[in-house]
Parts: sequence; C-alpha cells; structure tokens
Amino acid sequence: MEFRHEMVIPNDDLPFKMFIFEGKDGNYKVGKHWHQSVEIFLVTEGAIDFYVNSQYFPLKEKEFVIVNSNEIHSIDCPEPNNTIVLQIPVNLFDSYKGEAPYISFGARGEKENQALMGLVEEMYQVYEAREYGYEWKVKSLFYELMYLLLTIFKEQGMDETVIKQKRHLDKLSNVTRYMKEHYKEELSLCEVADHFGFSPAYLSRIFQKYGEVNYRTYLLNLRVEYAVQELVNTDHGIGEIAVNHGFPDSRAFAKAFKKRYGCLPSSYRKNNRNVKRQESAIT
Repeated sequence: MEFRHEMVIPNDDLPFKMFIFEGKDGNYKVGKHWHQSVEIFLVTEGAIDFYVNSQYFPLKEKEFVIVNSNEIHSIDCPEPNNTIVLQIPVNLFDSYKGEAPYISFGARGEKENQALMGLVEEMYQVYEAREYGYEWKVKSLFYELMYLLLTIFKEQGMDETVIKQKRHLDKLSNVTRYMKEHYKEELSLCEVADHFGFSPAYLSRIFQKYGEVNYRTYLLNLRVEYAVQELVNTDHGIGEIAVNHGFPDSRAFAKAFKKRYGCLPSSYRKNNRNVKRQESAIT
C-alpha cells in the first residue's frame, strides 16, 4: 500500500500552490498520503471519489472537499474530470490557532460553500489568464478566501484522537523528509530511530499504525519512486540505476520494482518508450 508524506511547494509567484489535478484524463489513482498544508479540491467537471481518513466523499460537478493538515487522504478518478486543487501552507494560519495545537476547517451551508467555490474558481481563471497585474488580483482573492476560511469554515474544537494522530503524523513527516534526503544510504530502522531519539520499536509502530505500512516497505517504495525517473529519462543500465538509488544490485531493484509496479524495470522502460513514440506519431 502506498502511503507517503507529500511536500507542498507554493507556486513561484504566489504564497500557495494552485493547479489542475493530474488525474483529469481518468483511470487514475492517488494512494494514501498526507501533507502539512490545507488543501481544497473543487470539481468543475465530471466526478472523483475522495477519501479522507475513514470518510468517503463522492465529489460531483460544483462540489468540493477540504483536506486539513495531516489528514490521510486518497483519490480515485475512474472517469475524466476537471478539478482545481488549491494547497495552502498551514503555517499561514499559525497566528490564528490560539491555544489549540492544530487548526481545522470544514464545509458549511450552501450559501457559504458557494462563496468559497466561487473564489477558488475565480482565482484559477485569473491565474491562468495572467493578464497585466494578475498577481495582485489573485492575491486579493486569496486573502478574501483566507478570511472566509477563518471566520466561517474554521472548526471549533478537535477530538483528542484526531489531535493524537496529527501529532504522530507530524513526527512521521519529519522522518520521511529525512528519508527522502538520505534514501540512497543504507538507512536502517535503528539508524533513523536513533537520529530522531526514538526507539526502533516505537518508530516501527508509528509507521505501522499511522502509516499503515512497515518501515522497510516505505523505504523500498521511496527508492523505486526516485529510480523510475532515471529509468524512463535516461539510457543508464538497470544495475547502474539500482546502485544509484540505494539498492545493492539489479536483482533487489527488480524485486522491489515488480512489487510496486507489477512488472520488471526493463518492461516498464520499454512500455513507456512505446507510449512516447505513439504520442509523437499522433502529434
């Protein structure tokens, strides 16, 4: 099961990140993941199936969901859709937390929800048009949206169980960020646990309980995810790619790759190049 911490980096010219969801063509899934940002998914055409923690949100046209910081979510897009994604770094809300360790937002009544969706749509339209002075218009809409979130959509109080999960996911976020920076190294469970002052048993337990994946599987999947970029974008040998991304040899790489993608690295590379050739022939 894929389960990962996602790094959210704002657009170069804005204090947030905004884009069209990459699953717009359908037949697309995003496995369980979390991030330290507030995320709004607004469907403008089609439909997507959205899961937040244990809740299911079947989103249709003109419907949205708010994903709070450190909430585990996944997405299934069997059909084509157009979905605007807005990701807001959670630290922008720091001065509004009060005494609470976390801040959370949720949908409201039809009038309030329509106002929020209208702002998100207009923000994206202005950003895409990029007419003279667009940055100021987009930012003004964004600050209006922030005001709406804080005054209308902010949740009052949070269940202690939810707070506990968020705290553990904060710890996992730090761990997985470190693992991404050092994934090419040996990176044993004991070494990583010691780096963060945890016992190996504790680190293993929070991976299993809150990440729903064991430490070793997460590390192998991380290496495969990085290796696949070199696999499809270079002519480097499979053995060389394996060593470049922390595997002892091509056999270990092939085993982890097949478990993650259902085929061998050589087959994946061949299929990827055939697809690119077909796309080039069409254009």
